Amino acid sequence: MSEKSEDAEFNEAEEIAYLHAAPVETILGNHLFVLLQVAALRLAETPPNLAAAELVIDTVTAMVNAGGERLGEHVDLYRNALAEVQQAYVRAKSSPPS
Repeated sequence: MSEKSEDAEFNEAEEIAYLHAAPVETILGNHLFVLLQVAALRLAETPPNLAAAELVIDTVTAMVNAGGERLGEHVDLYRNALAEVQQAYVRAKSSPPS
């Protein structure tokens, strides 16, 4: 018996159908938030993985700047979330090593 449950199995056809149906802005927004979560997790490590967090932050910054208003109605939410992670990075970088 497989370790994965049938509900958790990847269904390529469903994924492709979702990607065709979902607005690009929604897909990008989801990915932006996942990337910001990755950065936050790296900053929460002991010690913080500043290099990894910085790479993610720089990449998300480039995506948000390139997409701008074309990212849709939630662009301000993306910018605010990015600013929060950037502030966490600055705090982590300026904290003395533990």
